[in-house]
Amino acid sequence: MSTQQTLLETAPVGRLDGRQLRNTFGKFASGVTVVTCRNEQGDPHGATISSFTSISLEPALLQVTLIRENKIASLIKDAPFTVNVLGSHQQDLAMHFAGRPQELAPEWVEGATAPALAGVCATFACRPWAEYDGGDHVIVIGEIVEASHEEIDPLLFHSGKFHRLGELSAA
Repeated sequence: MSTQQTLLETAPVGRLDGRQLRNTFGKFASGVTVVTCRNEQGDPHGATISSFTSISLEPALLQVTLIRENKIASLIKDAPFTVNVLGSHQQDLAMHFAGRPQELAPEWVEGATAPALAGVCATFACRPWAEYDGGDHVIVIGEIVEASHEEIDPLLFHSGKFHRLGELSAA
């Protein structure tokens, strides 16, 4: 058997090994985002996610995929939200909103539709557009009503670790 096994070769038919699948998904580098909204009391709330993508320019749509049991999934159901793309200097925010509170509290700003985080790489203010079943996740499509960005390098996530952009080599 080759040293590079595929998921299909190592898992029984119809059943994939969850840890191996997660590790394989982890080979896809992604940006790190925090989805923010208001909780039941009207206070800012957020959750770190890496499953975010653009969908359409006309109409302007994006997608976030949320763990169904995560509180943010129920809070943004039919509610406005903001997607905050973290900058390379904001690993502490990623950890804070992933459930590991940091010493410094997040700095909030008022967004066009929902609270946003200060100093991020980009923000997308959204209204709810659609929601779909995604197994143990919820697929949320947001209509972008305002978008802005700063000239800040993004924070990246790959193979279970945070990374920063490096210079591309000459081809």
